[in-house]
Order: sequence, then structure tokens, then C-alpha cells
Amino acid sequence: MSEDLAKRIDRLESIEAIKKLKHVYMNYCDLGYSPDKLCSLFTDDAVWTSRDFGHHVGRAALGAFWGGISARIVFAAHLAMNSIIEVDGDSGTGKWRILMPCTMMEEGKKVSRWLLGDYDEQYVRIDGVWKFKKIDFVVNYNVPSDQSWADSATVRPS
Repeated sequence: MSEDLAKRIDRLESIEAIKKLKHVYMNYCDLGYSPDKLCSLFTDDAVWTSRDFGHHVGRAALGAFWGGISARIVFAAHLAMNSIIEVDGDSGTGKWRILMPCTMMEEGKKVSRWLLGDYDEQYVRIDGVWKFKKIDFVVNYNVPSDQSWADSATVRPS
């Protein structure tokens, strides 16, 4: 096999592995935000940041975040789409859109909500395994299901 073909195959296999990483991440979120399972998908010094959900650096901070978010988001269906993944050797970047019907606790009551957002991500391959290095999450809207998002929708600055 030529070196060019081997690189192309590695790139395609890496893109598929990153897609699986993202889908496993969303599955763990939907199944209750298990800190241990989610942290295993990230590098030790990973960063997860969002204007709406906070800035968290390192596995300990990420675990604390996910350990607490399950009390706020009691049901979630992370539906990610429109992936754009670029790979260069052992590093990569990705952009995703997410539509998430969810149930959030608000003042002791369950509220059905629609959340739409953008993920901007960095990945790194360590010992042959792809991990999240950084996730930047921008919420475009997060509204109760019986309200319009027309007046609250925002777009990631370019």
C-alpha cells in the first residue's frame, strides 16, 4: 500500500473514530451525565466552555460539572448533525450543530425546552485513541417548548 493511500485511510478512519467519540459523548449525556464515563473521553487538561453553562478546565472540573448538571437537566436527547471534521495526523477539529429537546428543573418544576447550539471542538489522538481536547459550546436558543425562539436566537460570531 502506498504511503499516500495509508494516510488517506488513516484520515478516513480517524474521522469515523471522532464521529463515534461524539456519539458516545452524547449517549453518556443522555443517560444521566455520568462523570466517570464522560471524563474518560477527554484529555487530562481538556477544556469545556460555554457562555451558558460555564468554563471547566481539567477532568476534575469536568467531572464536577457533569455531576451537577444532571440535577438541572433531568432529560436530554442530544441530536447532533452537520458534522465538519478535519484531521491532520494526531490532531483534529470538528464543528457540529445540536438540537436538544430536554427537560430542565426550574424553581422545583420540570420544564420542557428546546435547545439549539453549535459545538466547536478540538481532538487529539493519544496512543491510538481519539479524545476531546476542547469543546466550545454556543447556545443559539434555549426556550420552553411552548414558546417561540424567534426573539432569543443568536448565532456564533464568525
